Amino acid sequence: MTTPTLLVLDADPLPRLGRLTGRVRVEHADASTLAGRLPSADVLLVWDFTSHAVREAWPGEGPRPRWVHTASAGVDHLLCPELAASDTVVTNARGVFDRPIAEYVAALVLAFAKDLPRTLELQRERTWRHRESRGVAGTRAVVVGSGPIGRAIAGTLGALGVKTALVGRTARAGVHGPDDLDRLLARADWVIAAAPLTETTRGMFDARRFGVMQPSAHFVNVGRGQLVVEDALAEAVRRRWIAGAALDVFENEPLTPDSPLWRLPGLIVSPHMSGDTVGWRDELGEQFVELFELWAAGRPLENVVDKQRGYVPGH
Repeated sequence: MTTPTLLVLDADPLPRLGRLTGRVRVEHADASTLAGRLPSADVLLVWDFTSHAVREAWPGEGPRPRWVHTASAGVDHLLCPELAASDTVVTNARGVFDRPIAEYVAALVLAFAKDLPRTLELQRERTWRHRESRGVAGTRAVVVGSGPIGRAIAGTLGALGVKTALVGRTARAGVHGPDDLDRLLARADWVIAAAPLTETTRGMFDARRFGVMQPSAHFVNVGRGQLVVEDALAEAVRRRWIAGAALDVFENEPLTPDSPLWRLPGLIVSPHMSGDTVGWRDELGEQFVELFELWAAGRPLENVVDKQRGYVPGH
């Protein structure tokens, strides 16, 4: 049997693939060499999941990898019409980030409720100012995105006593459909965006949606930056149409030093780190190796993305 070729779109540090030694020929590429190497690869590992090089380099006709795996939950950075129309299987890192992101969202909810940003500001100023903080038990949250990450967020907030509603692409048991979103937003204390980026979710949080929310509501985006119209969010926070917001993902990353979002009172900015706990890269590498074992054995792969929808369908 011919040894398959695994092409890795590199990012530092490189994945640990020692368990595949002798079973696969590993080659490496960056954005400038990817197009030339794709036709000879059997498998492509998109380790640099911030790169859009796959979309730009994917061959329309002729030889191409039979399987593409991205070390991320989102796949919008690599899906292009040619890849979507091909018979190449695409998988993602579903399952690795669920719990860390849920913990991160819970931390943000607690930080807002307990006014921790203001406490830290007053500490830097050496100012003693007693305030009352807010309880989270009994408050209401809307989590937009009913996949594993959204469900993990709902479960973690539920453990804090937060009454949480999930909104997904379609209504089903325990999940509201898009038609319920505005009604739920109008009553929510916490609005969490955790949806994949698709044509229907792009820009879904715009001026109208922020206008529907309560003035006491807080908004958190741990999904994709393009879910939010950033100028509309900035205006909503600045004018106090909502009480505050936290963004871990942005329309363009990294956020430039001159972005007004850095200095916007009431906004917490973090650098796309909500799912990145200690050892996360090793988990991503182990997940890929386990998937490779299935692929090499001719068994069905897990985490297969519906390339038309742009995410792994739920079960």
